Amino acid sequence: MERTKFTNRKSQEGQRFKADYIPYDQASIKGNELLWGDHPVIGFYIIFSINTGLRVSDVLSRKHSELMNLKPGDDLVVTEKKTKKAREIQINAKIIEAYKYLVSKLVKYNPDDFIFKSRKKTVYAIESLNTILKEVFKGYAQHISTHSLRKAFGRKIYENCGRSEDALIYLSEIFQHSSLKVTRIYLGIRKEELKNIYMNL
Repeated sequence: MERTKFTNRKSQEGQRFKADYIPYDQASIKGNELLWGDHPVIGFYIIFSINTGLRVSDVLSRKHSELMNLKPGDDLVVTEKKTKKAREIQINAKIIEAYKYLVSKLVKYNPDDFIFKSRKKTVYAIESLNTILKEVFKGYAQHISTHSLRKAFGRKIYENCGRSEDALIYLSEIFQHSSLKVTRIYLGIRKEELKNIYMNL
């Protein structure tokens, strides 16, 4: 039994690092297309994920009551499932505007309902989301999963901070990584830098 658990954990870790990131702007455009189109919940999932950097398990745990009265700049307090630590996340205008539009599309909802429910009225399974995202972002990158959206958030922060060491320190803390090296690998920065060595000869 223990061996099975260990193998599953190793597999999950491998998937986490294997997932390619999607450029933030491209993910944002696709998220808005889906939000304003026929898949508003998936569209909002993408927008929420790339603007908070939360793990998929923490995104899927969100309820309407947590967002319905927030304004841009307000904090959303999330107790992370993996670390059991509370995180304060400042909610930006992109999330608020997208959420208001999502609610306007829903026939009805209960404040105590989870936000990210499928048309079957159940919270999306992570496996289902991975399948949907692979289809949504087909052609964007080779390995797409929910981690790709978390990485989109990370790369956006990294670029906004001038690709600095300070940005990696911030992200390492946000992602709860054990070192900056892990953060570099997770975001694909190390791989990118090694490729550039050859291009700069």
